[in-house]
Order: sequence, then C-alpha cells, then structure tokens
Amino acid sequence: MKKILIVNGPNLNFLGIREKAVYGTVNYNGLLEMIREKAQELGVEAEAFQSNHEGAIIDRLQEAYFDEDLIGVVINPGALTHYSYALHDALKSVFVTKVEIHISDIDTREEFRRHSVTAPACDHQIKGHGLDGYLEAMEYVVAQQKNAEEEN
Repeated sequence: MKKILIVNGPNLNFLGIREKAVYGTVNYNGLLEMIREKAQELGVEAEAFQSNHEGAIIDRLQEAYFDEDLIGVVINPGALTHYSYALHDALKSVFVTKVEIHISDIDTREEFRRHSVTAPACDHQIKGHGLDGYLEAMEYVVAQQKNAEEEN
C-alpha cells in the first residue's frame, strides 16, 4: 500500500496544551485520528512520527529514502523550520513529494517565524489552515502521485 510519512517536530506533541489560541484545543492524539481517517479515505497508509530532537527527525527522513511504498512526506518542522539547514538537506535527499505545513500562518507571527529554511526543500507549503492543513497536504501528495502515474 502507498504510504505518506507525517513528520512532526518539536513541541507538536503538546498540541491542545500549549498556546491554544494559536494551535487550537485538539490534542496530538486527535490530530493522529484525523490523519488516520483521511488516509483511509484516500486509500493510503499514514505513518506518523514526532520528535523533539532534530537528529531523530533527520534519521527518520533518511530511513524514508529506502521505503519503496513511500509517495510523500508531510512535515511540520516546528521551530526547526527557521534555522535547521541540516533538516533542509535531509528533506532534499528524499525523492518523493514533500509538503511543509504550519498550523498557524507563520507570515503573520513573530519576525523570526516568517522565514523558512526548509520550505525550499519541499514541493509545496501550507500555512495557517489549522490542523486541516495536514489533510490538505495529504490530498496534495495523493494528487501528485496520481498525476505522475498518469504521465507514465
């Protein structure tokens, strides 16, 4: 079965706990349930991975390189978005559709959040759509896969 890897960076395991006005009240398990339901609807497998450690995220992305069923990566790098060139490089080495997502609109937040060093390593970016951004990103990945299959 085709697979989408959902990667969540630092502090995303604290959804529903931290800054509810920014990130909402749905907790991390609620997000995972939304992702599971969407994957079922799209006919794909969704594997979620979350870490507060940059190296663990990079290791997981490097493992993804070898996954023949993988059609895409949806990543919310959290604060790593703004400074992790190592994460940028890891994303560049995974040759599937990659979508960076942000729950809030990073362009309207603090100045340091307005620049993403990881977005150029991705095919698409979704920001400010709340948790629905994950679902939109999954739809984007599946649509890109279908387009690629039709071209072949």
